Amino acid sequence: MRLYLDDHLASPVLARFLRQARHDVQLPADVGLAGENDAVHLRQAVREHRASLTKDYGDFEELHYLVLEVGGHHPGIFVIREDNDPKRDLTPRGIVKAIAKLLAARAPIADQYIILNHWR
Repeated sequence: MRLYLDDHLASPVLARFLRQARHDVQLPADVGLAGENDAVHLRQAVREHRASLTKDYGDFEELHYLVLEVGGHHPGIFVIREDNDPKRDLTPRGIVKAIAKLLAARAPIADQYIILNHWR
């Protein structure tokens, strides 16, 4: 799967685990977008046909609804919720497993706002 990790998740460890699982991963630094705002990150993901992966659930939820409201589309937004609870928060390996379960279930991804914590 083609993924774009925004600044909140642009971790080398997570990128390595995702790549080991055969995902095509792009980080903001790879394309000169480190430190940009969320709309810029989503635009990059859309332009590159990559699902966005973020912890910034509020802003990306608003962007998701804005895109759909104006009749647009996006390749999917994957959100990681953090509650500072080790039993509920996803580790990098947990994120990779959640994506694998989502893909195995053949759940729709395009134009969806998906909380990966529900797929652990």
